[in-house]
Parts: sequence; C-alpha cells; structure tokens
Amino acid sequence: MSGVMKRMGMIFRAKANKALDRAEDPRETLDYSYQKQLELLQKVRRGVADVATSRKRLELQLGQLQGQSAKLEDQGRKALALGREDLAREALSRRAALQQQVTDLETQHQTLQGEEEKLTLAAQRLQAKVDAFRTKKETIKATYTAAQAQTRIGEAFSGISEEMGDVGMAIQRAEDKTAQLQARAGALDELMASGALDDPSGMAKDDLAAELDRISGGSDVELELQRMKAELAGGTPQQAIEGGQKQEQPRPNMDK
Repeated sequence: MSGVMKRMGMIFRAKANKALDRAEDPRETLDYSYQKQLELLQKVRRGVADVATSRKRLELQLGQLQGQSAKLEDQGRKALALGREDLAREALSRRAALQQQVTDLETQHQTLQGEEEKLTLAAQRLQAKVDAFRTKKETIKATYTAAQAQTRIGEAFSGISEEMGDVGMAIQRAEDKTAQLQARAGALDELMASGALDDPSGMAKDDLAAELDRISGGSDVELELQRMKAELAGGTPQQAIEGGQKQEQPRPNMDK
C-alpha cells in the first residue's frame, strides 16, 4: 500500500509539473523577478534614507549641545571674572556633563555615518545588478518571442505542407477518376457506333440502312436536277423525268 501511494504521489507531481511547465511563461517569470528586485532595491534605499535622517538628527543634537557647552564655558569665565568662583564651578560642571553627551553623540554619529556609507554602496551595487538583470531580461524576452514566432511559422508551414499533400492526393484521385470516365465513355461510343449496343433513342443505324439512305438521297438529287432542266427547256417536269428515264435505259446492241 505504501508503494502504491508513493507511486501515485510521483505520478501526480509529474503531471502537475508538466501542467505548470505548459502554463509558465518565461517572460512573465522574468518580469516578476525584476519586480521583486526593484522592491528590494526600494527597501535598501529607504534604509539609506532612514540612516541619513538619523545622522542628520544627531548632527542637530550635537550642534545644540556644543552651543550649550560653549555658552556654559562663557558663563563660567564671566562668573570667575566677577569673583563668583562657585558659579564658575557650577557652569563648568554642567559643561562637563554636556561634553560627555557630545562625546556619546559623536560616537553614534560616526557609527551611523559608517552604516550609511555601507548601505549607499550596497544600494549602488544592487542598482547595477538590477540594471544588468533588466537588460538581460529584455534580451531573453526578445529572443523567446522571436523563437516562439519562428516555431509558430514552422508549425504553420508544416500544416500547410500536410494540407497540400492531402490536396495533391485528392487531385490525383480526381484525375484518375476523370481518365476512367473518359475511357469508359469512349468505349461506349465505339460499341454504339459498331452496333454492338442498342441505341435506346432509335437513332443508331446499321450499315445496310446507311447505304440505302445514301442511294435514296442520291436519287432525289437526280430527280430534282431533271426537273430543273425541264423547266429551263420549257417542258413539263413529268416529261423531263420520263425523258431522263428513257435516256437511262440501255440501248440494244445493233451489231448483232
């Protein structure tokens, strides 16, 4: 049972991987990766801005403390000039406390300045990487699009070739059938002309009937010719016909 479950799980993962591979568009994946890199770069820039803001705030505090320290020093000098040593001592004590704060803020300022420089350098390097990735991304997308177009064109040509092959076979079959029908029609015409087949229309004639029609047609022409000659000679058509028939009768041989 465990083996069956493992096999089913492997088959499911294989089919899911194949489906994901068909659904995945490398161009969309590259755009998504580029977007994530831009978001990371934006975070680094915000970090640099935050550190720079903290550094500026420390610089303002340092300026204020240094101003107060200078003021206390001036007050202590004036008090001592007036013979108020106690006031001078108090001013100097306050100045010493402020000076400790100034020292601490200067240390923090140096630390923040170092972090700012590191983050700025990291942001510059990341910016260069993002720019290089963008260039590479666009190159890959253009290459993928061109390859996809070439593949579609090749598939179209392949489909056209297959379609033309089918059309060629259909044309060949049509030509073969046409030749067969022409041969059959020619054979039937020859059979009907020879009298081997009966003409259902009754128009076909045998050789004897054709010869009789020819002779009859010739006799009609001769009779018409005799009639026309009689009309020209002033006789009647019947006399011309009878005269023509008498002329056609064979003469007796008088030599015997």
